[in-house]
Amino acid sequence: MSADALPSRSAATSSATSTSAARARTRRRGSPAGGITSPKRGPAALVSYLIILVLFLVFLLPFAWLLLSSVETGAGLNATPTWHFTLANFKAILNVETVYQPMVNSLILSGGTALLTVVCSALAAYPLSRFHLRFGRSFLYTILFATGLPITAVMVPVYSLYARFSLVDSEPATVLFMTASSLPFAIWMTKNFMDGVPVSLEEAAWTDGANWFQSLWRVVLPLMAPGVVVVFIFTFVVQWGNFFVPFILLLTPDKQPASVTIYTFFSQYGQVAYGQLAAFSIIYTAPVVLLYGVLSKFLGGAFNLTGAVKG
Repeated sequence: MSADALPSRSAATSSATSTSAARARTRRRGSPAGGITSPKRGPAALVSYLIILVLFLVFLLPFAWLLLSSVETGAGLNATPTWHFTLANFKAILNVETVYQPMVNSLILSGGTALLTVVCSALAAYPLSRFHLRFGRSFLYTILFATGLPITAVMVPVYSLYARFSLVDSEPATVLFMTASSLPFAIWMTKNFMDGVPVSLEEAAWTDGANWFQSLWRVVLPLMAPGVVVVFIFTFVVQWGNFFVPFILLLTPDKQPASVTIYTFFSQYGQVAYGQLAAFSIIYTAPVVLLYGVLSKFLGGAFNLTGAVKG
């Protein structure tokens, strides 16, 4: 190779490098990988901020009415800001019949349903995630179909079945039915989370002598703890606001949850105690917010499983 060819090749290499760097700078200035970036200037940004502001106000106004009506004397549909606050609405409802007993019933029903749903969905999702079943796809489609069934369509035969076996007005039996209605979607979510755990981790546990249940309990579930928390919170929140099932299956007022007793603030003559209703709604919402706050640290965890198995 001649000596004069070396500078020309070096110049071509530096030119290609400069061109690649220029293209990289252009990509950084523009949209990433050809995607769409958020508007930063001009009329598009103004329209985006206005839409966000309108949506924020739409969600904020009902909460503002709730807070103002709960501390206002003689509250109505139109809440007016005032400096004359009172806790009379909270004092009127803070008793065993109105708040304490219904809230305990809600915790029993929702918490029991959430715990039982997490356990059953984990056991059902494990073979769907780990084994190639002959009817696995058909079973998944059946579960998907079950998620679309309205609860009102099955309550008549369920009530007839419960009445035949004397299970009406039974909290454990109600928890079982609420669990059954929560399982289809919970199984789908649990399977998706479980698919993110590598099978090689279980194979290492099997090599050490663990069976399938020990690998599920000690390997898979701890690694998918954020997913388990998501399933638990989702089921708890859905069943916390469930009105129809407890209203049909629980007849005794002492066993009914807060989602049913909240309708006692609406009289049969069309009169509504808005102040007490707002105060009860704030107390009714508090456990869900506290639950999310306590368990939110698990939601921030990711499935960082890279390098878990060596060699």
